[in-house]
Amino acid sequence: MTAIKHALQRDIFTPNDERLLSIVNVCKAGKKKRNCFLCATVTTERPVQVNVVKVKKSDKGDFYKRQTAWALRDLAVVDAKDAVKESPEFDLHFDKVYKWVASSTVEKNTFISCIWKLNQRYLRKKIDFVNVSSQLLEESVPSGENQSVAGGDEEAVDEYQELNAREEQDIEIMMEGCEYAIANAEAFAEKLSRELQVLDGANIQSIMASEKQVNILMKLLDEALKEVDQIELKLSSYEEMLQSVKEQMDQISESNHLIHLSNTNNVKLLSEIEFLVNHMDLAKGHIKALQEGDLTSSRGIEACTNAADALLQCMNVALRPGHDMLHAVKQQQQRFSDLREQFARRLASHLNSVFVQQGHDQSSTLAQHSAELTLPNHHPFHRDLLRYAKLMEWLKNTDYGKYEGLTKNYMDYLSRLYEREIKDFFEVAKIKMTGTTREGKKFATLPRKESAVKQETESLHGSSGKLTGSTSSLNKLSVQSSGNRRSQSSSLLDMGNMSASDLDVADRTKFDKIFEQVLSELEPLCLAEQDFISKFFKLQQHQSTSGTTNEVEELDGVAFSRSYTSGVPQTVSSEKDMIRQMMTKIFRCIEPELNNLIALGDKIDSFNSLYMLVKMSHHVWTAQNVDPASFLSTTLGNVLVTVKRNFDKCISNQMKQMDEVKISKKSKVGILPFVAEFEEFAALAESIFKNAERRGDLDKAYIKLIRAVFDSVEKVANESQKTPRDVVMMENFHHIFATLSRLKISCLEAEKKEAKQKYTDHLQSYVIYSLGQPLEKLNHFFEGVEARVAQGIREEEVSYQLAFNKQELRKVIKEYPGKEVKKGLDNLYKKVDKHLCEEENLLQVVWHSMQDEFIRQYKHFEGLIARCYPGSGITMEFTIQDILDYCSSIAQSH
Repeated sequence: MTAIKHALQRDIFTPNDERLLSIVNVCKAGKKKRNCFLCATVTTERPVQVNVVKVKKSDKGDFYKRQTAWALRDLAVVDAKDAVKESPEFDLHFDKVYKWVASSTVEKNTFISCIWKLNQRYLRKKIDFVNVSSQLLEESVPSGENQSVAGGDEEAVDEYQELNAREEQDIEIMMEGCEYAIANAEAFAEKLSRELQVLDGANIQSIMASEKQVNILMKLLDEALKEVDQIELKLSSYEEMLQSVKEQMDQISESNHLIHLSNTNNVKLLSEIEFLVNHMDLAKGHIKALQEGDLTSSRGIEACTNAADALLQCMNVALRPGHDMLHAVKQQQQRFSDLREQFARRLASHLNSVFVQQGHDQSSTLAQHSAELTLPNHHPFHRDLLRYAKLMEWLKNTDYGKYEGLTKNYMDYLSRLYEREIKDFFEVAKIKMTGTTREGKKFATLPRKESAVKQETESLHGSSGKLTGSTSSLNKLSVQSSGNRRSQSSSLLDMGNMSASDLDVADRTKFDKIFEQVLSELEPLCLAEQDFISKFFKLQQHQSTSGTTNEVEELDGVAFSRSYTSGVPQTVSSEKDMIRQMMTKIFRCIEPELNNLIALGDKIDSFNSLYMLVKMSHHVWTAQNVDPASFLSTTLGNVLVTVKRNFDKCISNQMKQMDEVKISKKSKVGILPFVAEFEEFAALAESIFKNAERRGDLDKAYIKLIRAVFDSVEKVANESQKTPRDVVMMENFHHIFATLSRLKISCLEAEKKEAKQKYTDHLQSYVIYSLGQPLEKLNHFFEGVEARVAQGIREEEVSYQLAFNKQELRKVIKEYPGKEVKKGLDNLYKKVDKHLCEEENLLQVVWHSMQDEFIRQYKHFEGLIARCYPGSGITMEFTIQDILDYCSSIAQSH
């Protein structure tokens, strides 16, 4: 290492005017071992600069090169990793942390010691030495101005030891006094030697003079010690004199402690008495209010409420340990318990009487609502009872049994009251729907039980085929002409079956308004009652306790799950469930009455199920947005299921009637009744379900109905004997396509395209089939020509065939003069007119298509003549313009 040090000094640092003080062989931690040297150096020029230099062996030779240099003033932390265990690892924190591993622990310690010395001598800045042995730093502490800078380089440092400022100033003064000092160093040295001898003599004289002063000082110290001994004797005598006073003071202190203890006990006793008096003393006014307070006036109710709260506070006061053993406390608690029992009985009795009294007052107002489709307003009743809400909360917290009894009585009374009101309300609604009076009412005595309602509904759909006036005759009507169908619809109106007329629209609108009014009256009634129950019985929050014994009790058919903890019952189910159970008990008649009303509406007109589905869905959606688990939401949801079943049954009946339809064998078919009825149904449904929440149900019904219509049209077309199959398909699918195009039903876009395709295909098929071959012999002739060409004969050589020469062609053409062609087209027009119906008005469309097909055949024949008989001058005896004139005159004449 010494050889390397000298080599580095010679080759790297001497040319840069630097001295190498310490060196350590290191490599980077965690990487492949590539050794380098860290060197601590100082500059030889003033001011001195201290650096840490990284030196690395060159890859191209054995010489070393300077790689990186850091100023020592930039060093912040030296981390030796472990101050106890020897470890070669250490970190230097410059601009970033450099992690090194030394070749030996001795080199690392020597290098760190040198860094510490350089910092102490030249920088005097705060460098943190972390995990460095304190013994290592102590050995490095300088003992004088001339101590060496680095342990291994003392001689080099002594040669160039730096002078301090005072020494520099003294030397400069001496050299100014001896101008010849630089010219004659020996004379200057002799002068300095003489002055040094003078100073040594002065020092000796000063020491001898100071010995006398030391003797005087020692004499003064001896006298001071004698004075101290005298003071200690006096202090000892004073302590003996105060010993008796100390004993007397101890006795006084003990007596004061006993007095203080007695006072403390008295204060605590007074505090306990004040606590009991302040927290367990009920004012006489409160006692009087609990015993005799007026529960009918607002002032009396407020006084009783305050007294009940004060009593509850006294009973619930948290007694301190031992209070419950005091006889006076036991007596007061018993008195409070008696007051609570007495007031609870009085309050429960009064509230029961209030329920009964309010019931009589409410019943007296029913008469004025009997003829109107409105439900009585219970707001005054609720407003009067809400004055007792705080007392009900007090009763719930203090005597749950009586609170529960009041809950039962309230449900019993209100259920009977609401049942009378709701039944009368629904009777009025049924009368308004049927348009009958109470004396001659037809549906006012509908059965109220659900089983009877279901039985009646089934009988309605089982015995009667009547869905609407327009669909009632599907099982009876055969497919007739438009005139016959109109006459039969008129006869059905006379029989009492309403058709798709203004009367139907008015009746359905009337039903829709009545049904909406029923729901609009029931919804605020239920919400108001639920809000009142929540406030009056204090059921807003959920209160449950864990680790309790559960018990299920039934209150007149309504199950309440309760638990008991220390004798106080707490609800196990949420209080929202309790509200819903109470509402179910109170309004138990709403669901069957709604089902009866729905059955009646479905009996009047099964299309009413569309109105009911939309209205009921909207009210269910509104109720679920407020509270999905509420009584109103649950009840309306159950009724919605019934309405949806009726809607599905309506759709199923229409599909069944389509399947059972029969057609007349003697008259042409025309537009089938169920096709026209689908148009009526779709137009009605679109007007009803506009912006409705249950649009998806209608879309599903559309898909089922349109597929049934398609299948039934196919079936009727196949069974038709009077009217060609293509005509039945063409006319009905044209009508379906026009209906779907007009209504723009998005879910039936595919069916609309299919209907258009079927109409187009069957129109083309009917045209080709009906037109046939109007120039039959000419067709046979050219079929033979095309057969020869197909066999390989060239087109221009066909005229040389004996059977297909020019003379034969002229003979065939002469058989079809213009007059005969026009006559044939006129007969064809009459035939088409007999097949088509007037309602769809497709005659001109079909005739125009036949005209185009005939012209196509004509052009085909002309093309064959031009190719197979070139230059012959043979032409047809009529032209395309003649054909257009013939078709136009025929159409106008008819």
